[in-house]
Formats: sequence, C-alpha cells, structure tokens
Amino acid sequence: MVDHPAAVDGVVCSVPTAIAVTSSDLVLPTHDRQTPPAAVQPLDSLESSLTGMHTLIEQHGYVIALYPASASTDVIRRLHAVRSVLESDRIAVLGIDLPPLGLALLAQQLRQLSACDFSPGVLASSARLLAHYIYAGALLGSVAKLDRIPVSLKSHAKSWVPGAQFAVLANPRPQLIRLGQTEEKLTGPEFGTRMLIAPGQLPGDWITTTLAPAWRVQGVATVPLPAESVRWWATGKVAEFAAGLHDVSVLYQLVSSVRREECHWCGLELIGDRCGFCAAPLLPPPELPTAAVRAVSSVHALPRGTT
Repeated sequence: MVDHPAAVDGVVCSVPTAIAVTSSDLVLPTHDRQTPPAAVQPLDSLESSLTGMHTLIEQHGYVIALYPASASTDVIRRLHAVRSVLESDRIAVLGIDLPPLGLALLAQQLRQLSACDFSPGVLASSARLLAHYIYAGALLGSVAKLDRIPVSLKSHAKSWVPGAQFAVLANPRPQLIRLGQTEEKLTGPEFGTRMLIAPGQLPGDWITTTLAPAWRVQGVATVPLPAESVRWWATGKVAEFAAGLHDVSVLYQLVSSVRREECHWCGLELIGDRCGFCAAPLLPPPELPTAAVRAVSSVHALPRGTT
C-alpha cells in the first residue's frame, strides 16, 4: 500500500486510498497541492475499466468508487462487474443519493481526507456522514418532470407559467419554493461553508446575489455544470449549487469524532452502521448471559446515608 506522509493544516497525513467518480466533470479543482486527483470509473469498455481499476489498486491499495443515484444501469452494472471480475474486496462501490454537483463536492471532501491518516474502511463509511452536511440544490425553470423530491400539483401547474423559477433544496432536507411568490427561504447550513455554483441554461445570479449572502457562505466558486445534472433535475433550465465544509482540519475533526468499529465480515474499520466496502451491517452489541443479567438485577442501590 502506498503511504506518503504529509501535513495539511497541522494534520499528519498519508495517501492510501483512491477516490473515483463516474465522469471527469465530477472532478472538482483541488484547494491545495496535498489533495490528490480523482480517477474516473468505469471507463468506456469493461476491458479498459478492469485495467484502470487494477492499476488503481496496485498504486493505492484501495479504491472508493462513487456513482450518483441517477446513473444509468449500464454504469452501475459495469462498476459491480469490475469488482466481481477482479474478485477484489479492496473496491468500495457506493451509490450516493445527492445531486451531481453535491456528489462532486463529496468526492472532493473524500479526496482531501484520503491524504489523512484514516483507514480505507473509515474513509468509505464516512461518505454517508459527510453527505449529511452537504446542502445541495438548484434554481430550476421547471419542476414539471422533477421526481426526486416531493413536488405539489400546484407547483407542477405553475411550471407552465412563462418565466417561472423555483429554488429547490434536495439535501439534507427537501424543500421547494417559487421565487417571487413567497417570503419563504431555503433553509441553509448553520455552520461555515463554501458554495459551488454551476450555471446551465439558467444563470447563477440569484444564487450568487441572494442565496449565498443569506447562507453567509465563506466563499463562492463557479464550476461547469455536470452533464448528469440535466437528467437528475429533469430539465435543462437549471443552475445547480452545493455548499459544504471545505477546511480539511474541520472535516478531519468531524470524522474523527465518530466511534470506530470493526466490520465483522471483512475486518475493516468503519464508522456508522454499515461497512463501506462489503456493505455488512454493524452487529448489535452482544446480550449479557442470563446468569450475568440475574446477578445485575439482584444488586440493589443502598439507602442514602449508608456509605
């Protein structure tokens, strides 16, 4: 396994795990020199995917492959086929229910943490934890075909009104408002974030001038709109946004604060209730033997003042 010590903001780091995404437009620019690049998996053919994945395992030891929930069946099947053909337990294939730009942000966070001293199992299982702290949504010109978050019949009808625009939050809690028709605002994070904006057929002006200040983001960057975004949001009239933690020391503290367990199936470390590599659930704590339960139940508290 590759092990290159480094230091990022005072955190002692190494580079053992590769992070892969399904397309190059989900690879965001790095914040610093220490953040490793992401790989793309699967590739155009099964043969090239096998070769590429084998190389990643040889170079990094472990691979965490992320794919959006909206990915085509062919992409998902090929990822699992690669893992099966290589017969490798060092590949984690994780479907992430985030909009494409949110997934790209998650991949960037995992890339930052992959340079730190987390084991591959902890890194893979931290994806679910980190996703909870990503605020991902979009400005849409239509919600008529949107089926990934609840949309009322009234909102569907208003989609046909010329010039109608909707602000939609998909994660961590779904929310939809029509701009100009309500004083309701999208619920933002209560912690410091950096926002990414990806304009499509709609410009990102409202996100930059209204949403970002309301959320008190600590920085804004414009990136290209991922190709998968049009399918995820079910319209080309979209400007996507995602806000999340960006300081590696804060990300490190967040993941470090969670208790680590050992997977009973593959033996890797994990946080949360499921292994990121073999998907085995965390076993419940063992029950006390009957004799021990009786012994505990027979012990009574002493009356006050007797000790």
